[in-house]
Amino acid sequence: MKTSDFYFDLPQELIAQDPLEDRSSSRLLVLDRETGKTEHHIFKDVIDYLNPGDCLVINNTKVIPARLFGSKEGTEAKIEILLLKRKENDVWETLVKPGKKAKPGTRISFGDGLLTGEVIDVVEEGNRLIKFTYDGIFEEILDQLGQMPLPPYITHQLKDKNRYQTVYAKHDGSAAAPTAGLHFTPELLEAIKAKGVNIAHVTLHVGLGTFRPVKVEDVTNHHMHSEFYIVEEDQAKLINETKQRGGKIVSVGTTSCRTLESATDEQGVLHAGSGWTDIFIYPGYKFKMIDRLITNFHLPESTLLMLVSALAGKDKIMAAYEEAVKERYRFFSFGDAMIIL
Repeated sequence: MKTSDFYFDLPQELIAQDPLEDRSSSRLLVLDRETGKTEHHIFKDVIDYLNPGDCLVINNTKVIPARLFGSKEGTEAKIEILLLKRKENDVWETLVKPGKKAKPGTRISFGDGLLTGEVIDVVEEGNRLIKFTYDGIFEEILDQLGQMPLPPYITHQLKDKNRYQTVYAKHDGSAAAPTAGLHFTPELLEAIKAKGVNIAHVTLHVGLGTFRPVKVEDVTNHHMHSEFYIVEEDQAKLINETKQRGGKIVSVGTTSCRTLESATDEQGVLHAGSGWTDIFIYPGYKFKMIDRLITNFHLPESTLLMLVSALAGKDKIMAAYEEAVKERYRFFSFGDAMIIL
C-alpha cells in the first residue's frame, strides 16, 4: 500500500482559516460505508444518526497555549519553541526554531524573564529537552505568555483562543485540538443526552505528530509518534456495557478512536488505565470497538486519512472526498465534518 494512493487534489481556498460563529452550523457529510452513499446535512443533524442506547465517546483533552516566543540570553536572537510533551515536572520535550541556536546549555528568556528555559539535551528528530525555571504556577505563566499552537496551514490570527478548544475540554496536555469535537455546543450535547444517548469521555493528549507528513512510500514503514491516553474505570464500564447491549459506539474524532482501539483487547473488551499509544490504523485494520466515526476532513496522504479509509474503505473515502471538494466543503481543523455510518 502506497502513501501516494491517499493523494487528492485540494484547492487552497477550501482550507478553513477561521471557525464559524456557531460551532454546530458547519456542514456534515454523511457516508454509509456499506453502500458508499452520501448525504449532505448541517452538523447539528448528527443527532439523527445517534439512537437511544448508543454511546458517543469524546476526548476531553485541553490544548495548552504551547507556542512560546523568547530570546537567547545575552543576545537579541529570537527563538520560538513549541511544547510537545511534559517529561517530568519542569522538563519538556520541545520543537525549537531555529534549532541551531539552541545547543545544550543555551538559556532562553520569555516574557522579560518571567520564564526561563535551559536546553539540557537534543533528542530524536532534533527535538530539545528544556528545563524551565519560574516563580509561581507554570500553567498560569503559560496562559499569560503562550499562544495557541495552530496547525501550519492556518495563517489567520485566532481572535478567541477558546475556539481552538472543545466546549468539554478539561485536562491540559494537547499540542493540537481534537478537531471533530469543535462542532459540538453545550445545547447539542444536552439534546443528545435527552435522546437517551450516553456520553463517555476518554483523554488522549494530541501531539504535533498528528500533522507530521508520511515520508515513506510504503505505508507500513511509517513510524507513528506516541501520545498519552487515559481511560477511567467508570467510562470503560459504560462503553463496555453499551457494546454488550448492542448499542453503537460512536467515536468523536480519530483521537477518541485511537484511544479506544489501543485500550481494547482482542475479545473486544475495553480496559481502564493509562499509557502511551503509537497505534497506526490503516486499511486492513480490524476495528475492535468503534462502530461509527465523526471526523473532520484530513490532509492528503496523512495517517488520519488512512485511518478513516480503514473504517470505510479507501475507494469510498476517496470518492466522498472528491464529492466534498466538488461541493465546496471546508477542510481541516476549522472545517466541516463527516460521519461514517
